[in-house]
Amino acid sequence: MRTAIYPGSFDPLTNGHLDIIQRAAKLFDRVIVAVAQNEGKKPLFSLKDRLSLVQQSLGEFPNVQADSFDTLLVDYAAAQEGQAIIRGLRAVSDFEFEFQLALMNRKLNGSVETIFMMPRETYTFLSSRIVKEIARLGGNVDGFVPPHVRAALSRKFGRAKGKS
Repeated sequence: MRTAIYPGSFDPLTNGHLDIIQRAAKLFDRVIVAVAQNEGKKPLFSLKDRLSLVQQSLGEFPNVQADSFDTLLVDYAAAQEGQAIIRGLRAVSDFEFEFQLALMNRKLNGSVETIFMMPRETYTFLSSRIVKEIARLGGNVDGFVPPHVRAALSRKFGRAKGKS
């Protein structure tokens, strides 16, 4: 069974993430969307909430599951018997950082490959950080996140609706 790990903070999950998940689900027998617990970041949503938001988004992908991890990514991938790590690239500016991570992961565990995937052009500008900022300022995030994520953002920022 070919297993891929798609790691990230997913704070929150966006339609760009879902596009990568959909593409990966076609290429691998099993995809694990691995929500990272990163003490260095100050996420808007708790790990439990981020995991729940991801799980709610995976209904149409029978070979995709959500999980969380707080170890080295390559150790998590090995424990899950993963052969590949999926990383999304939105722009050339993402490449340098992602390339360094991929090389370090290869050095730590050469049996796990990193595969870079690009989302559809309509999502190349999209990031969780930008979505949070738009939601915080009361903007419309309908085209950027699934409806349940929009509702969670609205609750976080005290708005009745995600629309401006």
